[in-house]
Amino acid sequence: MKVLIVRVGAMGDVLHALPAVAALRAERPDWVIDWAVDTRWAALLADGKKRGPVVNAVHLAPTKDWSRKPLSWATLTSVLGLRKKLRKAKYDLVVDMQGTLRSAVIGRMAGVKRFVGYADPREAVAAKFYRTKLVRRGAHVVEQGAALLGEACGLALKARAVALPWIEWAENWAEQEAVLARPLCVLGAGGGWGAKHWPAARYGELAVRLKRMGFDVVVNAPRKDDVVALAVAEASEGAARMVVGNVAGLVALLRRTDLFVGGDSGPTHLAAALAVPTVALFGPTDPARNGPWGPGVCRVLRDPESVTSYKRVDEVEARLAKLPVEDVVDAIWEILPPAAD
Repeated sequence: MKVLIVRVGAMGDVLHALPAVAALRAERPDWVIDWAVDTRWAALLADGKKRGPVVNAVHLAPTKDWSRKPLSWATLTSVLGLRKKLRKAKYDLVVDMQGTLRSAVIGRMAGVKRFVGYADPREAVAAKFYRTKLVRRGAHVVEQGAALLGEACGLALKARAVALPWIEWAENWAEQEAVLARPLCVLGAGGGWGAKHWPAARYGELAVRLKRMGFDVVVNAPRKDDVVALAVAEASEGAARMVVGNVAGLVALLRRTDLFVGGDSGPTHLAAALAVPTVALFGPTDPARNGPWGPGVCRVLRDPESVTSYKRVDEVEARLAKLPVEDVVDAIWEILPPAAD
């Protein structure tokens, strides 16, 4: 049996799809399970040889590049190249675990009869591409993914903890350059859109408190000019240092992290997947649906009066903006293992 998973991004969404695929791998170790993913997130699935602990191979879909130059010859060549590879693989089943027009188009390019997706995908137009539409079941998106994939494969799947690829250069970078002292706390202040960002000033104040508690405090940044990370580092008045790394580097860094604090973002979900003790700060998004999922200890803080909204606005959600630093510190003490107390 050859199965193609389509979940091109983003980081948190790929991580939330992985537990279902890990369950399928455990149930059917002899199956070929491949994944179509945006190039930016491939390190969550495979090493430099495009192989990983869950999937046999990945097909790279550089969707960000396609969006930048949708009418260019390079984009056309890339899209046609991906289509050729997908058709050549001759899959028996394709499952769209994303539910957008883009993912549906990519899945349809494989040219298989068994193309499965949600009956109510994120973008309604995606459903027009599926040959089989399944009812969404479960509260959390991880549960929904396991139900979708399980029904598509004729199995009862229960989401499993995941293993992530081991990429040697990234592990060496983290060990030799990024991690300077332990215990280490990583702050993930960015993510998605502004409404989900706890204020930089409060992250800065928290960094000062963490420094006093004995932590080396790091602010995660995808780029050296990342506005959010720079603002947090500045607000910390020297208590936190900024570490810039790509996805592979972040995986390696978090493997060596003793505590993570962040909002509803990819790095927070990655920390949870890697069983890092995590405090997650939620505002406009519902943790019952999108919260961190993993085998470790996680404490989610969200004001009961926060308004659930997935609108991509810049202004921080009102109740999240007022979340006190003291509440975050209390949550940290609750989840710290005895050795770090």
